[in-house]
Amino acid sequence: MTIGEMMLPEFDQEMASSRKILETVPEDNYGWKPHEKSMTLGRLAGHVAEMTSWAAATINQDKVEMTPGTPPTTATSKAQILQVFDGELGAARAALAGVSDEAMMQPWSLIMGGHTVFTMPRIAVFRSMVMNHMIHHRAQLGVYLRLLDVPLPGVYGPSADDKK
Repeated sequence: MTIGEMMLPEFDQEMASSRKILETVPEDNYGWKPHEKSMTLGRLAGHVAEMTSWAAATINQDKVEMTPGTPPTTATSKAQILQVFDGELGAARAALAGVSDEAMMQPWSLIMGGHTVFTMPRIAVFRSMVMNHMIHHRAQLGVYLRLLDVPLPGVYGPSADDKK
């Protein structure tokens, strides 16, 4: 069994949990943010959703070059944000299922504005910049939703809202 195959159950669980949270984001609050320095709810939901495209790119490419000024994904409707999330999910899962251990150990780089931000083994990038990063922002999204009094689905077991 390869590293990618071993990661599939965790990947599937985290993607399902992320989708459940995205399904609860209220469309009438996309412009809301808890602090002036915070992302809006719509931008944060978009950020969680766009990370499925990062998974396939991390596995299928040796680097990603971010272009300054590229507009980030911001939710405009529930259908749109779920389409962004779901749109790359199959490719991400297939890439993870098919990647060799050798490829997971190869260096991968993030380049921004022509400068290398970091280079790490692909497995470290997948774990930190895809999986952990999504989990971090999904939790942040959960805080936003709690502040808006939106019932939250359980992620690692029942939530306080599921226990009603």
